[in-house]
Amino acid sequence: MKHFTSVYDLPSLEMGLQEAFEVKKHPYDFQHLGKNKTMILLFFNSSLRTRLSTQKAAENMGMKVMVLDVNQGAWKLETERGVIMDGDKAEHLLEAVPVIGSYADVIGVRSFAQFESRDDDYNEIILNQFVQYAGVPVVSMEAATRHPLQSFADHITIEEYKKKPNPKVVLTWAPHPRALPQAVPNSFVEWMRQTDYELVVTHPEGYELAPEFMGEVKPEYDQMKAFEGADFIYAKNWASYTHYGKILSKDMNWTVSDRQMAVTREAKFMHCLPVRRNMVVSDSVIESPNSIVIPEAANRVVSAQAVLKMILESL
Repeated sequence: MKHFTSVYDLPSLEMGLQEAFEVKKHPYDFQHLGKNKTMILLFFNSSLRTRLSTQKAAENMGMKVMVLDVNQGAWKLETERGVIMDGDKAEHLLEAVPVIGSYADVIGVRSFAQFESRDDDYNEIILNQFVQYAGVPVVSMEAATRHPLQSFADHITIEEYKKKPNPKVVLTWAPHPRALPQAVPNSFVEWMRQTDYELVVTHPEGYELAPEFMGEVKPEYDQMKAFEGADFIYAKNWASYTHYGKILSKDMNWTVSDRQMAVTREAKFMHCLPVRRNMVVSDSVIESPNSIVIPEAANRVVSAQAVLKMILESL
């Protein structure tokens, strides 16, 4: 595997799961693959789970790790071509990326949607420049349109907790005070569509995800109907795609509470974290025995390590 930016980079979903459960069972058995190799983690945006889990995964693989907060510990980077660089950005990605690549064997990049231009965000200008010019494998630690390490961990978690081969998995929009990118829901839907699960996506009208991620999945606008008989509930806010980056609703009736969970099949509750309590989900739901947000977060090490194992084996 050369790069990891989406589910389509895996050799297969089945092989990805096999690798994940292997490294989870034997996390330190593959350090020979990472010996004398370096991973550089670049963060254009804040991070807790992604930063710590990816660093631990790389160290489990025997790699050295360097971490750079681009907006705090480096020159401000220009991303557009053809601009006159007479502002506060002192270096262009076209020079910075190959330099970083010369110091690393693998690069991890985290860069959110800017909500300034939908075309720029959905063309993944920053991530794709790393893929094109780094000269080494690139791992997306969340980009403008996808968060594949999170979705991989979500899939691992569902496989561990499911009680039947084809569980009903519901992705539900929830209110939030800020406009959030579509990366997590896009990626989650993309991964779930590769499985045999029953996938339902529910949200208010106006929050439809991009067609390339939804495929043949049709949104359900009635949240209670969507929740009926569900085995897993995945809550996440996202801003509008059609009215790009806009907040169209803060309807607290969409907050996941005991009322909605009561119509499920004792569903497990999932969220990528961080989560706004009593806005996205009630205290009672996230603290219930059916909340699996902590083991879901722990599986972020597993997904990252499985990805690194497959990449290092191909070097």
